[in-house]
Amino acid sequence: MKTKQIEAVLTPPPAHWVGDGFKVHNFFPGTPIGIRRMSPFFLLDYNAKMTVPPSAQQRGVGAHPHRGFETVTIAYKGKVAHHDSTGNSGIIGEGDVQWMTAGAGILHKEYQEEAFSRAGGPFQMVQLWVNLPAKDKMTAPGYQALTAAEMGKVALPDNGGEIRIIAGSYEGTAGPARTFSPLNVYNAHLNAGGKASFSFPETDNTALLVIEGKVKVNGEAIAPENNFVLFKNEGTDFEIEGMDQSIVLVLSGEPINEPIAQYGPFLMNTQEQIQQAIVDFQYGQFGELE
Repeated sequence: MKTKQIEAVLTPPPAHWVGDGFKVHNFFPGTPIGIRRMSPFFLLDYNAKMTVPPSAQQRGVGAHPHRGFETVTIAYKGKVAHHDSTGNSGIIGEGDVQWMTAGAGILHKEYQEEAFSRAGGPFQMVQLWVNLPAKDKMTAPGYQALTAAEMGKVALPDNGGEIRIIAGSYEGTAGPARTFSPLNVYNAHLNAGGKASFSFPETDNTALLVIEGKVKVNGEAIAPENNFVLFKNEGTDFEIEGMDQSIVLVLSGEPINEPIAQYGPFLMNTQEQIQQAIVDFQYGQFGELE
């Protein structure tokens, strides 16, 4: 066993608005985490906990296209509604996940759910973009509505809390998400003093986002709420300990070592493919969505 060492603990970058509903900190891609450093995860937008005032209008992002990757929205507080051009729709609340495969092309829109918008309240979400291997970039679009009840669950020793598995597996328990490349996405719910141990290949890209509370990593480094912990690609094992009631998003995946070409909502392998995506979108090949 060799301990996986921390490369950096990052505080939240300045927030910006996505549409009029999501105030997000973009941890990657950007500085110091480039477009390959967290592959197969390409993007992480974090809407830290905030209070949304009541509104008669649903806030969010209108219809827009995607191609070549998957969007994964994880709800911690509040409710988000989704509609897309393949006819899929859904509402996610605390503990739920929507996992959308854009693949060959899709239009979708996301916004705060109607009843939640009218009432207002606490709101907290994560959205990931997960790259697709070249062979799967033009796969048929798909949608996975994953409820909190469906998540794989592993109780931690000594009443330490619980690991809730969205994708991949933890100690033999699998999560419900279907993925196109090997990756793990968990929410670690830790009680004060609760400990969770993890082991991933040293070549996998691995990181933590502290959603709530404060944790100790490998018995020493302290990561406060809303901080991002990036691990070196050395060693395999690490431990997190809740210093109080904590929730930690755990990400680890096998890198996709292929060329990357990205333009706005398209994530492909070549500039020619980007140009084709733009043309296909302009000619209505992604369907219709008002």
